[in-house]
Amino acid sequence: MNSTNFEIRSIRADEWPAVKELRLVSLQDPAAPVAFLETYEEAVGRPDSFWQERAAGGSDPEGGVLQFVAEAADGTWVGSVVMLIEDAGTTDWAGFSVERRQGHVVGVFVLPEWRGGGVTKALFDAALDWAWGRGVEAVRLIVHEDNPRAQAFYRKAGFVPSGKVVPLAGHEGENELEFVLEKAG
Repeated sequence: MNSTNFEIRSIRADEWPAVKELRLVSLQDPAAPVAFLETYEEAVGRPDSFWQERAAGGSDPEGGVLQFVAEAADGTWVGSVVMLIEDAGTTDWAGFSVERRQGHVVGVFVLPEWRGGGVTKALFDAALDWAWGRGVEAVRLIVHEDNPRAQAFYRKAGFVPSGKVVPLAGHEGENELEFVLEKAG
């Protein structure tokens, strides 16, 4: 497979079936239990209206959420990342106070056969460019303590552990770690 033969772009609201399909594939990946907070069983049972709202909410470059996809030459989606903008003074999904305007990377997934060929880096580059353009001071992500492959990529991309540990709700004794990338200059 030619791993350079792909394009990175943001999704369109009418592409909700593809958003759903790629998410369901990602939730069947062997790393899914430590990579995502949602299970395949939860996601597959969601109505189409959920996926339509998710795609609409992640398709507006002027909004606070933007989903990026890597699209192969044949139109197949081979990877995705979502960037959320969190404003200072709000509370994040884990109940922590947001102290500054920041980006938050979620939903990182690349099909196994496309890993290692630059797709993940290209997705991150696009998401980071968008976030920096939205005036964020830093970008963060949360990664399971038992997901060394993801942690290695995030470190390579410049993210460093902040020291913040997030207990994983519903999973006694399991934690997620916050990694942060500060805006340069």
